[in-house]
Amino acid sequence: MLLPILLLSAAGFTILTTEFLIVGLLPGLARDLNVTVSQAGLLVSLFAFTVAATGPLLTALMANIERKRLFISVLVLFGLSNAVAAAAPNIWVMAVARFVPALALPVFWSLASATAVELVGPARAGRAISTVAFGIVAATVFGIPIGVLISDAFGWRAAFAVLSVVAFAKALLLLFTFPSTRVRADGVRLVTQLRILRNPMVVGHVLLSLLVFTGMFTAYTYLADMLERLAGFNGQIVGWTMMAFGAVGLIGNTLGGRLVDRSPLGATALFSSLMAAGLAALTPVMTSHGLLAVALGVWGIAQAALFIVCHVRLMKSAPEAPAFAASLNISGANIGIGLGAVVGGGVIDRYGLASLGWAAAAIVAVSVGLAFLLMAASRARPQSKAACANAA
Repeated sequence: MLLPILLLSAAGFTILTTEFLIVGLLPGLARDLNVTVSQAGLLVSLFAFTVAATGPLLTALMANIERKRLFISVLVLFGLSNAVAAAAPNIWVMAVARFVPALALPVFWSLASATAVELVGPARAGRAISTVAFGIVAATVFGIPIGVLISDAFGWRAAFAVLSVVAFAKALLLLFTFPSTRVRADGVRLVTQLRILRNPMVVGHVLLSLLVFTGMFTAYTYLADMLERLAGFNGQIVGWTMMAFGAVGLIGNTLGGRLVDRSPLGATALFSSLMAAGLAALTPVMTSHGLLAVALGVWGIAQAALFIVCHVRLMKSAPEAPAFAASLNISGANIGIGLGAVVGGGVIDRYGLASLGWAAAAIVAVSVGLAFLLMAASRARPQSKAACANAA
């Protein structure tokens, strides 16, 4: 059972690196394509909003497709898109290269998560998904920083070209090693999946993910720019710093996978509080590299944990349609990612780069409050149901 999950993790590494690599390449990409960093940041928003707008429906429609064939097709699509990005002559072609893979990302991530849970059972959902999501952490530890180092040495186009080759190689790996899966004869009915949208708690969970990721990406989208302009790091040091930022995420990935199975909302509140603290401390310690490392470490642990926690939290809120619930989390998270890039760009233009940490921390603090409200609501619902039953 472990091998298929590890293969999905390896595929997820390439797919998530494709989404977030551009964060580390924004300064050089913006200069080469003759746009501002804020304008280049809109490519992050485009990817995120596309995922948010199309993810749930595409996931629902493809939930009953044979998984091996689907996962291989997604990797081939990512390989082609990264090849186009490497050759993009202007921002508009780059936008197309970002739009196309955004259609496939939520389908892969939702169904890969559901496949992992099917293999191990719902009681160990957090740990199974954290294993798949190790690819996300590996993307931040190795994928994005190595991409930044490649960009610093050979240009940002080379980073996308290498990622394209890796995507095709992973597709071949799955072709020869991933087991074929049997598609259920009855499948999961579309109406059953859509019905969870009527559950107010599910909607509340989606809103919570949206807030968490808005705050997270208000700052993270422009982390490379902050490290260059505020901390005075060169491109090589930025790459190594982002690698260290991702490396501490290994701790968050492990903690998140364990704590979310105990209390999904409690884990959300805990890690959101830690992230808000790290973000608030960011600007004041930017010129003190030791304290900066501590602030980035707290932020990195919490960020990696929240990727897992938010995902499992939604899946547990709708066990009758976990893949569709996962796609709703991805949509909410990516709306947040897109909004965060826009909000962060607006903060830079109006208040300056040094204000990003404070703005991001304020948004994350709101998500902590919402997590506690949802905890109170979830405790009240069983009591209200019991009262109705007694009255009947």
